[in-house]
Amino acid sequence: MKKHTVEACLKAKLPIRDTLDVVGGKWKLVLITVLQSGKKGFNELSREAGISPRILSKELQDMEMNGLVNREVCSTKPVTVQYELTDYSKTLNDVLIAREKWGQQHRDKIIHGIE
Repeated sequence: MKKHTVEACLKAKLPIRDTLDVVGGKWKLVLITVLQSGKKGFNELSREAGISPRILSKELQDMEMNGLVNREVCSTKPVTVQYELTDYSKTLNDVLIAREKWGQQHRDKIIHGIE
């Protein structure tokens, strides 16, 4: 049997930290869920997600930097911007499904005492 070392345990946690750096926080998974139905404009995203424009702007920049969303500037007057999920973001589907399932179980436990 392989012995666990402090170094091995710390290295094992790196992927978890990496994941949380990319999709952690209050808004990123909410935005991914909203964008699953297709392209959305900035104001539409703000409204559907219930997020302020200032915070939305920062979250979208982070998501674009990490390859989760594409940003398309449309040549309209006034200029509009559309956001959509990348193919890479779809690799998070299992994570989203697992979080939703756990969230429903937790809600049932708290509200109805279901284990």
